[in-house]
Amino acid sequence: MPGWILLTALATLAGSLLALLLVTLGKISSITWTKPEQPGAAPGVDRNVASTAGTTIDAAPGGSEPVYRLAGHPFHMLVVDDDPHLRALLRTSFELADIEVDEADSVRSAAQQIAAGRPDVIVLDVAMPETDGITFCRELKSEPVTRSIPVILLTGDTIAEADGRSAGADAFLRKPFSPLELLTLAERLGAAQGEQVLSSHTVAPPDRQLALYAQDFRRLLELERGQRILLQDAYRDTVVALARALESKDGVTGAHSERVRLYANALTESIAPSLFEEPGLEYGFILHDIGKIGIPETVLRKAGPLTDSERRLIETHPILGEQMVGDAALLRGQGARVVRSHHERWDGRGYPDRLAGEEIPLGARIFSVADALDAITSDRPYRPASTWNEAAAEIAAGAGTQFDPQVVDVFLGREEALRRIFWEFNVN
Repeated sequence: MPGWILLTALATLAGSLLALLLVTLGKISSITWTKPEQPGAAPGVDRNVASTAGTTIDAAPGGSEPVYRLAGHPFHMLVVDDDPHLRALLRTSFELADIEVDEADSVRSAAQQIAAGRPDVIVLDVAMPETDGITFCRELKSEPVTRSIPVILLTGDTIAEADGRSAGADAFLRKPFSPLELLTLAERLGAAQGEQVLSSHTVAPPDRQLALYAQDFRRLLELERGQRILLQDAYRDTVVALARALESKDGVTGAHSERVRLYANALTESIAPSLFEEPGLEYGFILHDIGKIGIPETVLRKAGPLTDSERRLIETHPILGEQMVGDAALLRGQGARVVRSHHERWDGRGYPDRLAGEEIPLGARIFSVADALDAITSDRPYRPASTWNEAAAEIAAGAGTQFDPQVVDVFLGREEALRRIFWEFNVN
């Protein structure tokens, strides 16, 4: 196959991947790719240059990794936002694409960094402490030295966009936004600033051009993978925070959701590690009692025996919980089954569905032992904590009635490892 045909096919594939990522993570109205020329670069060109999304990729000598460049220097972005988590997200995302990212948590800090080194693009949040983003944008556009630096304003409403437009902002992104969307927009604005320099470069020989397109294709995959990991970490942090807030409503303290997750993980690793192929399983462990949000605190915190109506009410929380998490992508499947079925009993006398034996999902059978272990060894509004040995004896006695006998056998075999989890939490 001629090299230029393969080159064109790979370039088209890379463009399609970026388009797919942008459609999935954040809508972009249009994407323009520079079409590679046919072989035959003009003589006298010392370096290999490819253009992608308006940004030059300059090949380093000796076949090392290419670096995104604008007008002959690495692409340089300044992110001005008082939210450290957002800055970390953007920095991690863009550094995967070899884009230099500086951060500023205030307008004063941003002004100092601009004076020290001119960025190619400034990403500026509107809601900043002290001096707001719109005022700073107006100041930048009024100064001859900084007037030509593109400014992207991060806004939350149309009123801020109107004010930003009058201040001279070059583009706007409405929160929440996709980092890939911001990356494409920043490169497009930066490329417009360096258009004359970029147009002077000729296309590299097809074999090196092909290598550069392959490098860029890999970088797109790395960028998407990094975003997925960061998103999952943020999702997990949110889930844990929600679980801890629920524990305070339920009168439970001491990181119950984290302890039962670790207990259940240890048991699952010995019984059915393939269950971890679904990431939702651990989220189900953490959010097993999420349905209690719909139960009054007077019932959850009641120190005495529950009335029949109160017991019927509290037994609805697994159904409420499944309804709440069933549509969440990371909780479908095993996670939602744990939420619904973790109060079922091996003998069929549990709730809400009166399932028995192996009708109960395996993840829920495993979790019911972990949940009981932590409940027995923790203080509750209706009784003080029991000792570890008392808890182990109670679980062993429940084999074949409340608990799956095989799960209990694994629990007894791994008791020392589970006990270490218990003591680590008590010490800390």
